[in-house]
Amino acid sequence: MKIQGKTALVPGASRGIGRAIARKLAKRGVRLVLPWYDWPEDVESMKREFSAMQQNHIFLQADLRREEDVSRLVQIIADEADGLDILINNIERGGMPIVHGAYTLEINREQWQREMETTLHAKWLIFNGCLPLLQQRPQAAVVNLSSIAALTGRAGIAGLLFNDGYAAANRGIETLTRTWARLGAPKIRVNEIMLGIIDTRHGAETKGWQALSEGQRQQVLDHTLVGRTGNPDDVAQAVIFLLEKADYMTGTTLRLDGGFVLAGETIPSMPPGILEK
Repeated sequence: MKIQGKTALVPGASRGIGRAIARKLAKRGVRLVLPWYDWPEDVESMKREFSAMQQNHIFLQADLRREEDVSRLVQIIADEADGLDILINNIERGGMPIVHGAYTLEINREQWQREMETTLHAKWLIFNGCLPLLQQRPQAAVVNLSSIAALTGRAGIAGLLFNDGYAAANRGIETLTRTWARLGAPKIRVNEIMLGIIDTRHGAETKGWQALSEGQRQQVLDHTLVGRTGNPDDVAQAVIFLLEKADYMTGTTLRLDGGFVLAGETIPSMPPGILEK
């Protein structure tokens, strides 16, 4: 898919992974629609960076957990951008046990629902709202971002970073990816990137990582085959691959975790066997 001159919706571009993806797309001549909700200082930084570009990017405040806000966003895209070619479904909210503690704490009264609404339901609202615009294009693409929390749950060292509701919500994303790939065929490709420990999402630039002891951080690294956490540019590169180089791929989940999921097991020495000579 040639993406120069296309229009892309990238939620969460005020920070971290979303910002890295938006930069990669903008450098390739993509016009961006950048909704934002909170983190005002990061939003101002985003606006300064992308307003200086030539593509006339669109900024607007929206709570993407609310159907009426998503409908307004879709209408703005239709009116101002005359359609949509790319949806980067990058929206989530997950409480880390190392930071938030148990759901039963009074401060966490709404945490479970917040994780479900933002990580899973908002993605559903955005896709369904944008589907008519994507269907109008001869070729379109959707990339859902999820987490290996879907596979690990709250277990092992990952259990300090991934909460129950967050893990359950991410488990649901793969089902949506497969459903949407069928629904969008043949013109709309829908794929998913399942993320491991990324610096701005559970990694070094988060409160959760800072709350871990040195030994616990080393456990995370030891549990990752490549021996490091990921960074936003790793994610952005994978997104570009799916958009530009994977025209024959849809309904697929790519795991971008540095081998975290695989590292819990070791390879034993080959035994001599018991067959007689």
